[in-house]
Amino acid sequence: MQLFNIIKCSCQDVKSLLGLQRYGYKRSLYPQTKFMDITYLGHSSFRLRGKSASLITDPFDSEMVGLKYPRMEANIVTVSHDHADHNKVEQVNSVEKVISGPGEYEIKGVSIIGLPSYHDNKKGTLRGKNTIYVIEMDKVRIVHLGDLGHSLKEDFFSSIGDIDVLMIPVGGEYTIGPSEAAQLVQLIEPEIVLPMHYKAKGLKETFAKLMDLESFLKEVGLVVEKQEKLTVKKENLLGEQKVVVFENK
Repeated sequence: MQLFNIIKCSCQDVKSLLGLQRYGYKRSLYPQTKFMDITYLGHSSFRLRGKSASLITDPFDSEMVGLKYPRMEANIVTVSHDHADHNKVEQVNSVEKVISGPGEYEIKGVSIIGLPSYHDNKKGTLRGKNTIYVIEMDKVRIVHLGDLGHSLKEDFFSSIGDIDVLMIPVGGEYTIGPSEAAQLVQLIEPEIVLPMHYKAKGLKETFAKLMDLESFLKEVGLVVEKQEKLTVKKENLLGEQKVVVFENK
């Protein structure tokens, strides 16, 4: 009889018991976790997944880049600039908000500030504009530099405040290179450095002139950790700088 009563309980009761009603069944988008997970999707694309939202940076065209873009869902997508290796929003499912330029945004408890910059050191005359994003999710502050192509002025560093995680292009040719990237790391002083946009196995010939990751690692001179996925909690950040390299890319 008890088993029969359990089976008879309504769908509404089941949703309530399982805690699904509040999240509309989209458990993959709204994970109940005390940590923020960061997954590297290749090139300049990362997925941030926190307790109330998920965000993907710079989804790319697989055919252009040469790397397979995984099937992903996210509430928010940020696009640093309008090139096919950074702007393929249609690659991401369940997107509620696309951010593709400077401004201040607040979505599902995630704070995002877009700051104007350039894709080259000629004020955009060669490759156009670029947007730097300062993202705060679950109290962790992240900067994604996009395809930054120039050095940054002193007022930039004071405006962004303390940064926990820095996603920085290091391959040169289309962006800053290993030396410039290492200098920026010293100026921004993030706790965790995530290099991106460097020469990697599988990239198309378009990116053949990018420098490899090792060039940046030698320049920056920090401790290097290899991980498949990065889990970050604000309380666990102890002020010890390191570079995290994702083993799957």
